[in-house]
Amino acid sequence: MSNLDKVLETLDADRQGALYRLFELLRFKSISTDPAYAPECARAADWLVAQLQSLGFEASSRPTAGHPIVVAKAKAARPDAPHVLIYGHYDVQPVDPVELWQSDPFDPRLVESETGPKIVARGAADDKGQLMTFVEACRAFRAHGGLPCGITFLFEGEEESGSTSLPAFLEANAKELRANLMLVCDTNMWDRDTPLITCMLRGLALEEVVIKAASRDLHSGMFGGPAVNPIHVLAKIIAGLRDETGRITLPGFYEGVPELPEEIKQQWEALKFDAKDFLGEVGLSVPAGEANYSVLEQIWARPTCDVNGVIGGYVGPGSKTVLPAQASAKFSFRLVGKQNPQAIVDAFRAYVLENLPADCEAEFISHGASPALSLPFRSEAILRASRALEAEWGRPAVLAASGGSIPIVGLFKRELKMDALMVGFGLDDDRIHSPNEKYELSSFQKGARSWARILAALAA
Repeated sequence: MSNLDKVLETLDADRQGALYRLFELLRFKSISTDPAYAPECARAADWLVAQLQSLGFEASSRPTAGHPIVVAKAKAARPDAPHVLIYGHYDVQPVDPVELWQSDPFDPRLVESETGPKIVARGAADDKGQLMTFVEACRAFRAHGGLPCGITFLFEGEEESGSTSLPAFLEANAKELRANLMLVCDTNMWDRDTPLITCMLRGLALEEVVIKAASRDLHSGMFGGPAVNPIHVLAKIIAGLRDETGRITLPGFYEGVPELPEEIKQQWEALKFDAKDFLGEVGLSVPAGEANYSVLEQIWARPTCDVNGVIGGYVGPGSKTVLPAQASAKFSFRLVGKQNPQAIVDAFRAYVLENLPADCEAEFISHGASPALSLPFRSEAILRASRALEAEWGRPAVLAASGGSIPIVGLFKRELKMDALMVGFGLDDDRIHSPNEKYELSSFQKGARSWARILAALAA
């Protein structure tokens, strides 16, 4: 029997103990956004410190301007093994509306369902259950010769309220926290039987533009025609951002946008993803993005430009024949690959200014920008994790991208210069942030086994 086999056997033998420990953590009412629960957040952090110290980690609860951050560190059994930083968060969302819960949100229980037992409690899936898959994997390794990789744990207590203390903490402790790779378990599987590795996160640039014309609102009967209308100007600017194929027209917009590797494209095409069902759930039927790209490609691997809000003129009930003095719109650009957020912002602003008629001026307001993040599909970490997950789940892992952004991953990349391997065991129906949040027992148990396999594979 190999050492990994012994570790997996120990995880299976201690399933009741692992569930008991998870239930203990779930009982802490660690709601980060409500100051009334600050003592509960501190107790949850102390509980994690005690658990990790019992496994031989040098662990402590570090004070911040908000809730504590738990840091724990231990060396690998082999001196030349890689070192990984494991991220998770122990804070949870508020439970409102509490009357929709079928039981006390902080009294975890195991509930039978058609798909098997599920753990029901606030934080079960987001992120305490996922966090504990790491801890239980390390517990089993400690029983069989030590950790395969050097490990630093960082568990924060403000993820659900904006991670406000994290940037300063990373800047102050960068040297201590740096590692070869960051591991994140705060994402989902493709389905309950198919593991998924998130390889790419789209970047984001947020811009607001205000078009100003006359010195005041005007009567449209007296000024309509000769006076320029900022809403007309803005509408023309918006319409010109995309051509008839859905392609963004900003000069240089596609610089740094990679084409999807053919094998990944084929894998995505083979997934049981129904674009009609996807759009049908929100009352739509026809894909409206770039021509010649599938819906999954558009969401996961292509950049976008969207208008998120338009304001101008009279918007109250009834009619008012006003010609507004100004109009504004808010835009978001989802970025991929090596697109430069600042270059996109500069191109957008230049485009707006080039399309301003006489008597108009534009004011620009930035709401932030961050680049896309990616771990190459053929990277060694992805290949090893893929093999490990396939060994556990009996089917290949989906190598996917995320249409959204995960701010903390970008923050770690900027501050610590680390790539992130994102493997989660949540499901789309886990009801995170909602009443009756749950985490499949199989996700918890096989999640711990999966991380044991991944850690062993990274160290091989």
